[in-house]
Amino acid sequence: MSYTLDRTGQPDDFDFLHGRWQVENRCLATRTPGSNDWKEFPSVLGCEPRLGGIANVEQIDFPTQGWSGMTMRLFDITKRQWSIYWISSRTGTLYPPVHGGFSGDRGEFYGEDEDNGRKVYARFVWLRQGPDSARWEQAFSPDGVEWETNWTMQMTRVPG
Repeated sequence: MSYTLDRTGQPDDFDFLHGRWQVENRCLATRTPGSNDWKEFPSVLGCEPRLGGIANVEQIDFPTQGWSGMTMRLFDITKRQWSIYWISSRTGTLYPPVHGGFSGDRGEFYGEDEDNGRKVYARFVWLRQGPDSARWEQAFSPDGVEWETNWTMQMTRVPG
């Protein structure tokens, strides 16, 4: 395994995400190594801070897909590291977290997960692109060395 879980952050790393966003999603319909079966669909995201900013909660609705998801982010003050948890309305399951933080406008978060019965390493990359734009990417790896991106979200802030 080549990635490390030593990336740290600040309690305000995700402050940029508070508010409402329109999201353009692009994800692999079939997540198998080498797949090129991409599908695109819209979503709407809302994010709010909690506990004085050391936590935030986000709900994302995928109206054309018929489901929603929720993200909970928690900042461990002692480790100076974020943990990101995902819940899907399709399963009602709390997925294993990824951990990490930001360096400049790039955040990297790593963890272990399972996808279609196979154990994988998961990586989330967050890119802050100014006050009204952001990008998120998810990639899986069988070994923590070779990463394959399987979902991207390009976000635009909803004015107001």
